[in-house]
Amino acid sequence: MSLRDDQLATLKAAGKDFDYYNIANLDGIDHLPYSLKVLVENLVRNIDGANISDEHVKILLDWDPNAEPSHEIQFTPSRVIMQDFTGVPCIVDLATMRDAVKDLGGDPEVINPQVQSDMVIDHSVQIDKYGIANAVQENMDIEYQRNGERYQFLRWGQQAFKNFRVVPPGTGIIHQVNIEYLAKVVMSKTEANGNTLAYLDSCVGTDSHTTTENGLGVLGWGVGGIEAEAAMLGQPISMLVPRVVGFKLTGSIPEGVTATDVVLTITDMLRKHGVVGKFVEFYGEGIASVPLANRATIGNMGPEFGSTCGIFPIDNVTLDYLRLTGRSKEQVALVEAYAKANKLWGDASDPDYVEPQYSEYEELDLGTVVPSIAGPKRPQDRILLSEAKEMFEKTAPAYETEKTVKDPVAVSTDFRGDLNIENGDVAIASITSCTNTSNPSVMIAAGLIARNAHAKGLKPKPWVKTSLAPGSQVVADYLKAAGLQDDLDALGYQLVGFGCATCIGNSGPLLPEISEAINTNDLTVTAVLSGNRNFEGRISPDVKMNYLASPPLVIAYALAGTMDFDFETQPLGADADGNDVYLKDIWPTNSEVAAVVDGTVSREMFLKDYASVFDGDHRWKGLDVPEGELFAWNDKSTYVRKQTFFDGMKATPDPVADIHGARVLALLGDSVTTDHISPAGAFKASSPAGKYLTERGVEPKNFNSYGSRRGNHEIMVRGTFGNIRLRNQLLASVGEEVTSGGFTYDFLAKKPTTIFEASRDYIDNKVPLVVLAGKEYGTGSSRDWAAKGTVMLGVKAVITESFERIHRSNLIGMGVLPLQFPAGESYESLGLNGTETYDIAGVEKLNEGATPKTVHVTATHEDGSKTEFDAVVRIDTPGEADYYRNGGILQYVLRNLMK
Repeated sequence: MSLRDDQLATLKAAGKDFDYYNIANLDGIDHLPYSLKVLVENLVRNIDGANISDEHVKILLDWDPNAEPSHEIQFTPSRVIMQDFTGVPCIVDLATMRDAVKDLGGDPEVINPQVQSDMVIDHSVQIDKYGIANAVQENMDIEYQRNGERYQFLRWGQQAFKNFRVVPPGTGIIHQVNIEYLAKVVMSKTEANGNTLAYLDSCVGTDSHTTTENGLGVLGWGVGGIEAEAAMLGQPISMLVPRVVGFKLTGSIPEGVTATDVVLTITDMLRKHGVVGKFVEFYGEGIASVPLANRATIGNMGPEFGSTCGIFPIDNVTLDYLRLTGRSKEQVALVEAYAKANKLWGDASDPDYVEPQYSEYEELDLGTVVPSIAGPKRPQDRILLSEAKEMFEKTAPAYETEKTVKDPVAVSTDFRGDLNIENGDVAIASITSCTNTSNPSVMIAAGLIARNAHAKGLKPKPWVKTSLAPGSQVVADYLKAAGLQDDLDALGYQLVGFGCATCIGNSGPLLPEISEAINTNDLTVTAVLSGNRNFEGRISPDVKMNYLASPPLVIAYALAGTMDFDFETQPLGADADGNDVYLKDIWPTNSEVAAVVDGTVSREMFLKDYASVFDGDHRWKGLDVPEGELFAWNDKSTYVRKQTFFDGMKATPDPVADIHGARVLALLGDSVTTDHISPAGAFKASSPAGKYLTERGVEPKNFNSYGSRRGNHEIMVRGTFGNIRLRNQLLASVGEEVTSGGFTYDFLAKKPTTIFEASRDYIDNKVPLVVLAGKEYGTGSSRDWAAKGTVMLGVKAVITESFERIHRSNLIGMGVLPLQFPAGESYESLGLNGTETYDIAGVEKLNEGATPKTVHVTATHEDGSKTEFDAVVRIDTPGEADYYRNGGILQYVLRNLMK
């Protein structure tokens, strides 16, 4: 009998019996942080005796708050959520797996997500039209024209796969739809014996801000596509038991301060504290006064403060939010009963409450928070609003060049008339993103500031591109119900779309006359947005300095028209009587905001807007969609292509083989990130990806980005290792100049060339490839194409001094062998420079069911001499060994499902 059998118990909720795994009576559970209790339940429920055992549960129960992470466990998410940029490759792989099953004589319909998997299409809307009554409709028309091919494919997937749902374009932002509708907090399903099992909702997503759900008490975070696919197919994700930072909240938000100010303060604090790779958990009596929307705003910024999650426990605030957003009485009752039965109830005033132990501690008195913004290039660069003008004047000169014109530049436009634009002017003031549009208090505050400004005759400056892109249709409903949308319209804040817009760079073009003036005169203009990311070059190619601010402050800056502005001493304009109007004259009080929120945001709105959430509008329903269990691939498509991972695949895997005669494709240094390896952003016509599209009649203006073309492996493999900042030292080893970008030396053709073109030559001649690198290989975002592209280039092994954990597991998931030099050694210390040929012996021991601790590497130099060493095999779990033996995780799952 395992713990899994021992802990199965019965729970009564809303008059119904549920089976559940009781963790409340396990020794050591009381003082664990909430987030680790969630992991305990996850482990107990998924014990299989191989990858997850009783011992793993014991490791968690014996957690030492002061220990450094060293114990690896397997986390099995209950759900997966995707957005359309990062999710498309996952569905391409599933569709290709169906073809592979058919080729092997099986039933293609065995290939389905094994857990609930949802995609919210929200990343493709762009703000082309703004400041006009029907902007939202025109932008959606353009969106469908640009993305129709991808949408047809996703619409097919929606009807072809079980456990896969698609929220169509124009509905909302992935994270807001998640907390308002998709998240359950406690899930339930019918078991084989007819009983209903209740278990904790946990969810990973292919977007880093999946942590928004942490505000609901749902544990989860953003992952790369390979981890997401593994989770979709029921496979666990490897992770180290983390350190947990306890963040105590006390006091309450003072007058004039918003949730955005709070989250920028927390981000600033935690960045300084250092929480990368750690869990952050909010606790204390003070959290009872933090509304759920504020909790979600805080959780959302987890990636910005650097932690894996930023979670709140389940309590009465959670239940109230579930009721408000239309969850059933039965569901709310189940959440409450389950949380209390399993010691997951986080009410610090409860007499049975036991304060958790944490690895590290932080504390914030909310009463000390002051209005803030962040910028000009990082979310952790917080600036007190009272010091914003001074800080702008201090930082702006760094963005000017000898070409920068200091005087105002006259511009004549059809849309906004004649105007002057100068350095510091706000070119974009956008209310957008998942961070703030899920929060009624800041959205209503923006509406009230618009009402007050409109009443006093104030208008945004004509050079400001204004936009309102809410995170769900409910926001549009309550702004309209409060009568505030008319005031927003009067200030140019018409609805432009429902989706992730300005925050990911979908801000759309500025007026061409303004754009030309900015670039011709090298002006330093600014953007202000209510988002979570403001990295250089991210928001608009015309804008050098980007600032994060609350929605009401976004409007304030639109009225000011410049970042070079002090709201305390400078008026925003004059009213009809000629009196100066200051920000304090139009800023609503906290009680005014609360009164409007309480009077307009209703359960009925959520019930209405989510009643047909998967149906879509006439555009979605009108798509010409292929039917059937298999997708009808279009060979001429440049967006969606059938994957090649399963070409020639057999029902049982061939034995794994030692590697002979391998050549080095890249010789790299320390801290090579997944951004260096994985294709992202725009690309030139001269690049391998650009040449591919040009040969197929696609003009450079229609290239779009690597992100939009992730469903086409031909584009992505051509961009792998193509980052302009990558420096392949192999070129220096053969006496060539090290050219930044995706270049290497082809030892067969005896010439320097692109990494992609060299890889084709090696593959054609059946020469395996290896990559040599230094420390911390694969750090950064866990981009799936960093591993997918590597294997498609013909790389069989990567030998480094150390790996980032997730990229290491992703390489195994794609059938690439991760090896480490012996402790204390490197390719430099061993006298290797990449000109050698490599033989790797001992890999075949994996065929005997065991994973060797080391394999023997022989590097043969050009003069015939040899360097030999034993490389450490970084296949760390039995599950990873299974994946590697099968050639990858997708092949492993496919074969198992066929059985």
